[in-house]
Amino acid sequence: MPAIEVNHVTKEYRLGALQGLKQTLMNTGARLMGRPVVEPPLFKALDDVSFSIEPGEVVGIIGHNGAGKSTLLKMLARISTPTTGNVKVNGRVAPLIEVGAGFVGDFTGRENVYLNGSILGMSKKEIDRKFDEIVDFAEMAEFIDTPVKRYSSGMQVKLAFAVATSIESEILIVDEVLAVGDLAFQRKCFTRMEQLIKRDGRTVLLVSHNIRQVERLCSRVLILNQGSIHADGDARSVCNQFYSLSDMQISKQSQRAQQRAGSTKFGMSGEVELEKIEILGDDDGSATVVTTNQEVVVRLTLDVKERLSNILIAIGVHTTDFIYLTTSLSDNDLPELVLEPGRHEVLCTIRRLPLLPGVYALRTGIAAGAIQSMIFYGEGLLNFQVISPDQRRSLAANEGFFAMQTCWSQVEVP
Repeated sequence: MPAIEVNHVTKEYRLGALQGLKQTLMNTGARLMGRPVVEPPLFKALDDVSFSIEPGEVVGIIGHNGAGKSTLLKMLARISTPTTGNVKVNGRVAPLIEVGAGFVGDFTGRENVYLNGSILGMSKKEIDRKFDEIVDFAEMAEFIDTPVKRYSSGMQVKLAFAVATSIESEILIVDEVLAVGDLAFQRKCFTRMEQLIKRDGRTVLLVSHNIRQVERLCSRVLILNQGSIHADGDARSVCNQFYSLSDMQISKQSQRAQQRAGSTKFGMSGEVELEKIEILGDDDGSATVVTTNQEVVVRLTLDVKERLSNILIAIGVHTTDFIYLTTSLSDNDLPELVLEPGRHEVLCTIRRLPLLPGVYALRTGIAAGAIQSMIFYGEGLLNFQVISPDQRRSLAANEGFFAMQTCWSQVEVP
């Protein structure tokens, strides 16, 4: 029997402010009299979501803000109910959702442990038995009889996490609460979670924006996108899909921003116009997706208005938030480039593109004459996405921009 079953669940909220009693009565009267009533629109936080989780399975749920993750967890924790569909949970649930929300500032830490434990379904006898373990894990022995209102926010969350993870439940629901306290305590949190998963074999549902955590702890991952399940499968492949989905959104947002405001920097003297900048695919057609370490050809199509000599062309790569990464100049291969009036194509071949997966943009500049004065410059001219099907994106994220060719080995010390 599955530990969790979600069957065609839809959750709707009505947008707009709550109506007062007077307006509600007027609307009711209008309906009884057959007159139309204008209602605020409905928003589907979840839209026909179905999946099941087997006992002992560790499943991650990822997605962008507003995708419906927290709404789903609150239904599984019986905090909320679906508009249509049903949720079946077979076993005792320990929800780590908004930990510490039930703390009372004027109560001591000791009193809040008993209060919070009771809210989470623990008996007084069970809390008595677990109390010393909770206080020791939270590192709060010195302050346990101090009112919680004198605690720092980190101290409160540490104590709340210790209470929530002490519940002897079959199912653990975790929502963005692993990164609490300082680094040492965060390590304790991860160790506690690994013990609950590996030693106790609990069914765990984990929601986090930290994709590395999700891939490390979970065997299966679901992507929620706009209230629906976008992907469901093994952790590594689904996490890579999530990064690709994020890259596509970043690219679209950047393109819309460029269409509204143009490039951040763009200028030309009128002697040459850039008709097109493109990356050539395998069939010599335009491409916007390339692979790490592959050969990439950038083609510039220029419309030259008058004869130009001593041409220097630069092509650079920057991030979508305009961190300059690298630039290539044409003078080594085309030292005395002359362009006559008319249409010209210039190719820049990048033998091996070492960029890590992500979204990047091209910029180019053209200078001419004996003193190499700038006659054209533009940034953000073309967005492109770099992928790496064999790479664990959760390890590469936030680790820089370039892939280094390295070799690791271990040396035995006598």
